[in-house]
Amino acid sequence: MPEAIEHDHEPQREKPLPVNLRRDQPLVPVDTVAGRALMAVIAILTFLAALSAGAAVLAARASDQWRGAVSDEMTIQIRPDSHRNLDEDVARAVAMARALDGIESVRAVPKAESDKLLEPWLGTGLDLVELPVPRLIVLKLKPGASPDVARFGPALRNDVPTAILDDHRLWLRRLSAMASTIIVSGFVIVLLVLTAAALAVAFATRGAMAGSRESVEVLHFVGADDDFIAREFQSRFIRLGLRGGAFGGLAAIVAIALLGLVSSLWSTAPEAEQLQALFGAFEIGWTGYAAVVLVAIVVAAIAGLVSRFTVRHYLRMLA
Repeated sequence: MPEAIEHDHEPQREKPLPVNLRRDQPLVPVDTVAGRALMAVIAILTFLAALSAGAAVLAARASDQWRGAVSDEMTIQIRPDSHRNLDEDVARAVAMARALDGIESVRAVPKAESDKLLEPWLGTGLDLVELPVPRLIVLKLKPGASPDVARFGPALRNDVPTAILDDHRLWLRRLSAMASTIIVSGFVIVLLVLTAAALAVAFATRGAMAGSRESVEVLHFVGADDDFIAREFQSRFIRLGLRGGAFGGLAAIVAIALLGLVSSLWSTAPEAEQLQALFGAFEIGWTGYAAVVLVAIVVAAIAGLVSRFTVRHYLRMLA
């Protein structure tokens, strides 16, 4: 009987503290499967966002090259006519163009050069004598000049009926619209990817808090400051965001550099000449690489801010 009494009064064992509240243990687990998965997701999203930003910068650079190459030139196209002497028509059009105000130089493109422009589509070694290939005359404008195209066009057509004046305004509008569409689409994709990264971090933060719920509740009820708890989660997810963003940004830089290398090695092919004419040299420059680095930094900042807001919202609900 005394032994039973002594057993009833035996002190109860205290419940041990959660592992992450013990000395020298982080509140948020550092190396977990969920953390590595989140870092991989952030790296993939950063890679896609960085590629989209690089494509937008590439389109902007190509658009500037197009405008610079087309806006200061006009072209006269002389179509062959069996009833007219083509060389005389070319000479007459050249003389009229040189007399126009605002023209810096006039160059009649040789027939061999015109034929070479058709090689990417028709192939090499073809006899183009029988084909009605138009002759081209390139007019280079003086800087800031605006020739009277409205008067020169009809006058040219009156003297040379087979001549067509192209001042490239229609092409400039089309190229500008296409480039603007590519740039806007790139930034929209970047925003969507960043939104997806924010949602992934929010779900990961809630999962981490669910795993550390006992620890958070203990710290909250013993009077720990909400900022202290939020900072613990924020620092953890900022590190994840920085690591994932660094991996994704580095992968994007390597991919862009490899594409540029392949483009330079492939530059001798006729198809590459057409691509280079459309997109320019496949280089995004320091501006593009800065945009890639900025995307990686923004992803890390989003990871920290979203985790902080998620934790503070949870603590307000707990209070």
